[in-house]
Parts: sequence; structure tokens; C-alpha cells
Amino acid sequence: MTRALRVGLFGGSFDPVHHAHLALAQLALDTLELDTLIWVPAGDPWQKRGRIEASAEHRAAMVALAIADEPRFELSRSEIERQGPSYTLDTVKALQAEPRWAGVQWFLLLGQDQVERLPTWHRWTELLPQVTLAVTARQGVPITWPEALVAHPHKAVELRLPPFALSSTTIRDRLHHGLGVTDMVPAPVARYIDQYRLYRGNAES
Repeated sequence: MTRALRVGLFGGSFDPVHHAHLALAQLALDTLELDTLIWVPAGDPWQKRGRIEASAEHRAAMVALAIADEPRFELSRSEIERQGPSYTLDTVKALQAEPRWAGVQWFLLLGQDQVERLPTWHRWTELLPQVTLAVTARQGVPITWPEALVAHPHKAVELRLPPFALSSTTIRDRLHHGLGVTDMVPAPVARYIDQYRLYRGNAES
């Protein structure tokens, strides 16, 4: 009997994408035995309004460069091209409606902070039956599950990511101060940031 395809969804602002994102994505591929991991840059991340610096097009371009060497990675522009706020439920439903994904088992990658905020998401209880939550936690740090989430039926697995002291905020701060980030992001992404002078106060948008 042929098993169902296993597809992961990895959403985020990716402002910019960096090595920790790629480490998590690779961990998900291997641990969850995914056939495909779909990266979904947020178009209008309603919970981060006013805190996104690079345009959606720039962020999607950087993700495309970062994932180009892994055939199981795929970029989705669904949230960038959809008008209005970027709601995960809408993204999941849109992908599920595509014929090529019929019968797929879906995994939604989430960090600890995202899990804690999940009960604040748009129509989050409708999302739970559609996906298995794949929650990332640092080694030795227990996951804190919100009471509202525990009270609803859901499927979840844990992914244990080794310590990785890296964030998009740190990268942006370094670039704001004219410092290099070549050891924090893939080389093509570093070149793209330099080319368009992103995160330097006079970046093209």
C-alpha cells in the first residue's frame, strides 16, 4: 500500500532567511520524512505589522535563493499574491484545493513562540483538524502548550533543534550598523542583501 505524501508548511516573515531557518527545515525533512517542505513567506503578516523591513518580493527572492539546492524544498507565493492579511488557515485551504496535493498528510512547522500565540490566530480551531503541528523546541527546553490549545483535539509532534543563537532581528541589527552577516545567511542571500542594500536604511522596497 502506497503511503500518503507527507508535506510540511514552513511559514514566516523570513526577514531575512538565515541558517537557523535552513537547519530547522532540514530537521523537519529528516525527522518527519517529508516528501516536500513548502516555504511560505508572509505577504501581510498581521501580527507583525510595522515590524517587517524588506518587501514581500525581496523576502521571497531571498528564500528562493536559500532553498535552490534542495529539491524537496519549494517556494509558495500564495500569501504574497493573496490580497489582505496572511492567515495560515487560508493558505492551508488554498494548497489543499490544488489537485496535486490530494490526499496529502500536512505538517505545520511552528516555533515555541508561535505555539504560545496559536489561540490568538484567525479561526485557529478550524486549522487544527487540517494539519499535524510540528513544534520546534530547543534541546532541554520543554514546550509550553497553551491551555486553550490543550483543550481542543489536535495532532502534534515535537522537533528538537540543537542550540542555534541566530535570529533575523540580530541580522538586521548588524546590517543597520554596517556589519557583515556572511556567516549567518547563505552566500547567495548575502549577495542579494548587498546588491539591493537591504536593511541599511536606504534599501529599495
